[in-house]
Amino acid sequence: YELGRQPAMTKLSSNKTVRRVRVRGGNVKWRALRLDSGNYSWGSEAITRKTRVLEVVYNASNNELVRTQTLVKSAIVQVDAAPFKAWYTQHYGIEIGRKKKAAPAAKKEGE
Repeated sequence: YELGRQPAMTKLSSNKTVRRVRVRGGNVKWRALRLDSGNYSWGSEAITRKTRVLEVVYNASNNELVRTQTLVKSAIVQVDAAPFKAWYTQHYGIEIGRKKKAAPAAKKEGE
């Protein structure tokens, strides 16, 4: 009668695996076991895009979760910036990315 379950411990993987779990009342929840993408927001620009997760960088609760690339709440992850760059270029008309090197100073006419 107890429906407490083990944590899903969702891993970062290219093959997406989502399982169906029967819960109280015969309802269904979906348990993600392996994922490679998610919805991420750019807070200062107030936009959200679906993007790929590249890696788990930091987890305050446990270093083991970083080593095993486990996706949990409050984990710091590195995501692919391409969808955000495309939106920024389309919205503002400015390319963002690495800073361009300054052109060499033009020679003066007197020299």
